[in-house]
Amino acid sequence: MSNKIQSIRGMNDLLPENSPLWQFVEGVMRSTLKEYGYQEIRMPIVEKTELFKRSIGEVTDIVEKEMYTFEDRNGDSLTLRPEGTAGCVRAVIENSLLRGQAQRLWYMGPMFRHERPQRGRYRQFHQMGVEVFGLEGPDVDAELIAISARIWQQLGIDSVTLQVNSLGSAHSRERYRNILVEYFKGHQDKLDKDSLRRLESNPLRILDSKNPEMQSVIEQAPVLEDSLDEEDLLHFEQLKTTLDSMNIGYEVNPRLVRGLDYYGRTVFEWVTDLLGAQGTICAGGRYDGLVEQIGGKATTAVGFAIGLERLVELMREQSLSFGEEKPHAYLVLAGEQATSVGLGVAEMIRSAVPGLRLITNLGGGSFKTQFKRADRSGARLALVIGDDEAASGMVTIKDLHGKSEQQTVSVDDVANILSRYN
Repeated sequence: MSNKIQSIRGMNDLLPENSPLWQFVEGVMRSTLKEYGYQEIRMPIVEKTELFKRSIGEVTDIVEKEMYTFEDRNGDSLTLRPEGTAGCVRAVIENSLLRGQAQRLWYMGPMFRHERPQRGRYRQFHQMGVEVFGLEGPDVDAELIAISARIWQQLGIDSVTLQVNSLGSAHSRERYRNILVEYFKGHQDKLDKDSLRRLESNPLRILDSKNPEMQSVIEQAPVLEDSLDEEDLLHFEQLKTTLDSMNIGYEVNPRLVRGLDYYGRTVFEWVTDLLGAQGTICAGGRYDGLVEQIGGKATTAVGFAIGLERLVELMREQSLSFGEEKPHAYLVLAGEQATSVGLGVAEMIRSAVPGLRLITNLGGGSFKTQFKRADRSGARLALVIGDDEAASGMVTIKDLHGKSEQQTVSVDDVANILSRYN
């Protein structure tokens, strides 16, 4: 007997009992983005490896340790996407979407990173991403933050905090980088192996270290704000002023640097203390140099991504209710003639009452068994067709919650009655 095949570690099944919550969360996101005039774009799950090396940066944990990379039959190096921004940038360049116009886009789907699975962090995970191209002011940064804030509001989430920072322009970051390298070189004995490796290649990532033994040296490091030029400071101040006008509370976190190389100026995260170490549920910022870096014409860009697993987990932690959609009715078919006409009646009812959630009993079963199925389904009503009803064109309607009297009506009248429950 062969061994039972199981799912890959860190890649989880989403079972039917959990689907309604996911659908509710995804539906809120879609409707919110539609209200703001953003359009959906869908990119391939697999991209050329070079795309991520060029965008994310070769000296990053994602590229060095976490990507699922393989060689296809043509000898090309391909990678399951570890994040969505690079693929979105590639798509807008390849399809000439940036010619003289701004683009407000969003996408949703699975991403892949070979990480150690833990609560809120999986090897296949899902993100909703939003990207805006061709707008350079702090007003669009503020709108993206407002969209994320409205999503929390629509979901009923109130246990999140907005953290903001500015990474400045490339020139400001280079000036800060030199100051930071000099500081950390003076404290090399306190740096771990990863930080020593990043000291020359990507010293800002040292500030993002979660190593508790390094927190004291990180806390005493020079802050980026002191290296920002006048335009950077003005952009950041205008962002904060706009957030104030929208009544969106925030904290300035000078150590917020983000994990990817392509960010500059505005960066932000929404964090919670209800999910342990994996407390970031949304992160984003400005990446004005990435389009040119990937091969397009220089274009300003800003975006954010929401981790759906963490967001769903947070909703469960807060015991938030959601619009779970149980069926309105269950069609019980008792008898050979009733079974033969039942599917036709069900289709007629669905056509007459758009949006009605109706389950038709399939696979036979006694009258008692079918009513047990109806109860388990959570339906409000049972529609009963026996051989007598089938012969006379009638349907019996029974309230499974006992709130109204049982009645037998013609098939033509069923739709009118069910429309009251829809």
